[in-house]
Amino acid sequence: MLTELSVENFALVEKLRLSFGPGLNLLTGETGAGKSILLDALGMALGERTGPESIRHGADKARVEVVFTIDDTDIRLKAAMETAGLEAEDSLLIVSRELSATGKSSVRINGRPATVGTLKAVGDALVDIHGQHQHQSLLDAQRHAEILDAWCGPEITVLKTAVAKAAGEAAAAARELSTLRQDARERARTIDLLSFQQGEIDAANPLAAEEDALLAEQMRLASAEKLHAAALSAYAALHGGAATSATSGRGGRGSVGTGIAETGGALEGLTTAAAEIEHAARLDERLAPLLEALNNALFVAEDAAREVRTYRDGIEFNPERLEEIETRLDTLKTLKKKYGDTLDEVLRYREEIAVRLETLENAETRIVELQEIAGKTAEKLSAQAAKLTRARQKAAKPFSDAILKELADLAMTATRFSVAIEPRPPTAQGADQVEFLISPNPGEPLKPLAKIASGGEISRIMLAMKSVLSRTYSVPTLIFDEIDAGIGGRTGTVLADKLAALSGAGQILCITHLPQIAAKGDRHFFIEKHTEKGRTRVSVAPLTGEGRVQELARMLGGARLTDTVLQHAREMLGHTAETIAGEPKAIAA
Repeated sequence: MLTELSVENFALVEKLRLSFGPGLNLLTGETGAGKSILLDALGMALGERTGPESIRHGADKARVEVVFTIDDTDIRLKAAMETAGLEAEDSLLIVSRELSATGKSSVRINGRPATVGTLKAVGDALVDIHGQHQHQSLLDAQRHAEILDAWCGPEITVLKTAVAKAAGEAAAAARELSTLRQDARERARTIDLLSFQQGEIDAANPLAAEEDALLAEQMRLASAEKLHAAALSAYAALHGGAATSATSGRGGRGSVGTGIAETGGALEGLTTAAAEIEHAARLDERLAPLLEALNNALFVAEDAAREVRTYRDGIEFNPERLEEIETRLDTLKTLKKKYGDTLDEVLRYREEIAVRLETLENAETRIVELQEIAGKTAEKLSAQAAKLTRARQKAAKPFSDAILKELADLAMTATRFSVAIEPRPPTAQGADQVEFLISPNPGEPLKPLAKIASGGEISRIMLAMKSVLSRTYSVPTLIFDEIDAGIGGRTGTVLADKLAALSGAGQILCITHLPQIAAKGDRHFFIEKHTEKGRTRVSVAPLTGEGRVQELARMLGGARLTDTVLQHAREMLGHTAETIAGEPKAIAA
């Protein structure tokens, strides 16, 4: 629902802010007072094309802002907002649009930049403006099937779901068939390429974990001399002068054990230290733990020396193996460069190749299978679409009759209305091109709704359709301009009653010259054009109480407001001047 409209420097409006509410919001004023300017400003805020000529003379830009309250249960609006990637904040949608003198337009939705296209898509789900071919969803033939289906009720939803499912199955089969029916030469080239890639990977026969092991072995072989020198030095440091000895014992140390070397190195030092402490421990038993520690250290050092010697003797000097490893690593690097960042990815790609080759090599067999599947799914789609077509055809006449009944109440008794259902290739929406046709004048052929020229006729037709569809297909806010053109008397009263009834289910903004309609409003605004300091301005004032009586009397009797006319106005409003309800708010300048 539209709750607020703010306009700055647009056409003849310098600055204006209006607050609207639910129900019937009325705008009245003298002919030429600028009532349609408000609709043009609202159209700009909702994505309509607007040029620099709309900017008030002397200003460098025009700005319009609208505020809507959002109903979370409005499925159509919710879908439009989700498609646009928008979310309501505290159930509010705030839209602003600025237009510069250079023609540049900027849009913000809830403070975030947006495109005019996004704005229009959301605006179409928020507002229907009837009278100037703006935001008229009912004039869009692409939506007529959706409207007719909505009028049919929930029973048609099952048929539409079945059609959409069948269309999805048919489309999937058709896509796969089209892929396999690619040019035979192209398929052969693809098979050759994939076969080469498969052969290259298979020839290398990579293993997922081998690269790390090869890199470690490469490092050892490439560093063999350094490793050997380090082991030799370590052994010499431990074993002293016997560093190159292949064997050694542990004799000559009594209870301490036999050392590997007799002179030099850490072992000799430990052996000497242990012998000295052993003699001293006989004199001072407190040295026993130290003796034990030295003996343990000696055994550890002896074990370390043996391990160093074993490691030294096992170092491999093998240039041939090193070259073999480097060649293998180059091969793996080439595979990764072509087919994946890791060997795991290379192997996964190998599996994908196998599947693709099998598919391509069995293409002819699969094509035959898919042709059969595509034929069956197409038949299923046609059958389901035919059911939907019959349901629409069955609903077309009652729907047309309901529209005609509403039009007759609006003094359009000679109008003809029809639902044209023409065949088209089946899609997820069915196999029908649905379009509403109308002839408002006797002797004239039926034409598409969009071809109707009269704004007043369009508005009345739209009101009739909205009345019929109000429970099944609607937008939150309806705006009618010129709906009362050429109408008066009883028909005007009927029109007013229909607007009031329709507004009970939502919000209507209506520009009117008809007092019967003005008397039904929940809120009433008076639009006036005046000159101030040599500049023409349009202002809007809310009417309540006696002010509303005065405006209704003007609409009834013109400039001469007699007591009789004023009393008639009060009677139409159903209240005395002191108790007339409705407190619309506006700030105008």
